[in-house]
Amino acid sequence: MKRPKLKKASKRLSCSKRYKIQKKVRDHHKKLRREAKKKGVSKRVKKDPGVPSSAPFKEEVLREAEQRRLQIEEEKQKKLQAKKEERAQKRKKEKEAASKEKDPKAKKARQEEVPKKRAVPDRSSKRYLCSELNKVIDASDVVVEVLDARDPLGCRCPQLEEAVLQREGNKKLILLLNKIDLVPKENVERWIQCLQREFPVVAFKASTQIKDRTVVQAKKSRIVASNEVMDKSRGAACFGNTCLTELLTSLAANTQNEASLRVGIVGFPNVGKSSLINSMKGILACNAGVKRGITKSMQDVHISKTVKLIDSPGVVASPSNPPASMALRSLQVEEGQESVLEVVRTLLKQCDKTQIMLQYNVPDFRNSVEFLNLFAKKRGYLQKGGVPNTQQAATTFLDDWTGAKLSYHCKVQENRSLPAYMSEAVVAEMQNGWDLNKLQTGNKETLKEVRFPNQASSIGFTSNGPTAGLLSVCDIPEEKSGAAEKEAEQNDENDEPEQITEETNEKEEPEEPQEASLKKKTGHVQFKSIPTDIGISTDDAYDFNTDFK
Repeated sequence: MKRPKLKKASKRLSCSKRYKIQKKVRDHHKKLRREAKKKGVSKRVKKDPGVPSSAPFKEEVLREAEQRRLQIEEEKQKKLQAKKEERAQKRKKEKEAASKEKDPKAKKARQEEVPKKRAVPDRSSKRYLCSELNKVIDASDVVVEVLDARDPLGCRCPQLEEAVLQREGNKKLILLLNKIDLVPKENVERWIQCLQREFPVVAFKASTQIKDRTVVQAKKSRIVASNEVMDKSRGAACFGNTCLTELLTSLAANTQNEASLRVGIVGFPNVGKSSLINSMKGILACNAGVKRGITKSMQDVHISKTVKLIDSPGVVASPSNPPASMALRSLQVEEGQESVLEVVRTLLKQCDKTQIMLQYNVPDFRNSVEFLNLFAKKRGYLQKGGVPNTQQAATTFLDDWTGAKLSYHCKVQENRSLPAYMSEAVVAEMQNGWDLNKLQTGNKETLKEVRFPNQASSIGFTSNGPTAGLLSVCDIPEEKSGAAEKEAEQNDENDEPEQITEETNEKEEPEEPQEASLKKKTGHVQFKSIPTDIGISTDDAYDFNTDFK
């Protein structure tokens, strides 16, 4: 029986649908033509009018045009032929290489010829960070030590200052108080007076909202919370950059050196070194953020023809420092050497409990764990089942303290004597060459413009004094690479089972006669009787041996 022919689906449409499609196509073409007209792109290629008949030497012009066309075609053919030959040679070489790889002797000879690759230095290692910091100090004419205005004394590194003073080339050292908008005004003024006895001091407030000019910014939402707008405006403002620029420019003009003045920006992590450079430049020249240890190597940024800033990685804090100093200045949390919860507990010990309760709007707490639970519930950091996420709460708390958000201050040490590496002659030498009157007026103007927090709303913090740092590479112990650490862990794991087996063998030796008796009764399973607790009566104890004998 013949199969019936299947009819193809009809392509007929209703008139309204067909007209609708035709109209859409017309509109689309019309739009394309309009856009092309705006861009100045014409679809129609202008026709070559050729040589007019009335032109003299028409035949010669046509002959030359024909010769040029033939010449272009010949060149195209030559290029194609050259490409074909290259491909053939490449295939030939690949075949030869494959045949050589199969040959074991040639493979061994080739391995011997290849030089060993140099080990790439670990950019996050302490030795590498110290070497980069020393490079910055050696390369700079002026060293700017950036201090967090909330704890200026804790951000000072005696080893760094001593190293700068002992280097050759009469290097200048100045102190820069950053994040002054997070400290009460009276406290900032006292710290400037205290620190001016040793080095020139510049008051500064870096901008934290600078974005790269090349990056296309996201569209702003129509409705924005008022407090968010206020925070952004505060972060975007920068104060003290004109004073610092004029100071460095005047010093560069006084120096006889034709090259630009090299200014090294140094300090502990998260004091605002990269943000300072970005504020001076006006664009995102260096990576900056709340996370500590973002800058790994030195970076040059030209501010003007006469001034060049050099960004540096943070100073490596010595392990001999107090726990509170290590919590704020070191990278132990980022490196995984210390838990965030331990850091929070250390910081809470250094503060007044009532001020913390008022700042974070939490009720009374007994310890750091209870505080983190309350803080997590307040912020909505909850896991499955409504369990507070203390880890996230601790990370947020630490970011508030290290970033440019939380307002806290330390008491000024008025009767502080000069350090051992400082003297009156050194102080006079460091202040020589600077326009101190101009600096003083610039600081006053900066303090007038900045909006400071109230003394009552700022948390009082107990400073532990200057933080010791590691500068010489010799002081830092050699760190194992990731591969070496894995090998060591594997070896430890392999050693453990051997020890366990030895212990088990020793324990099993005296039980040989028992094993012999068990071998005789292979068909039965015997359980050892377990001694019962004192609290349980012997009548209630169940003897398994009764059922399995």
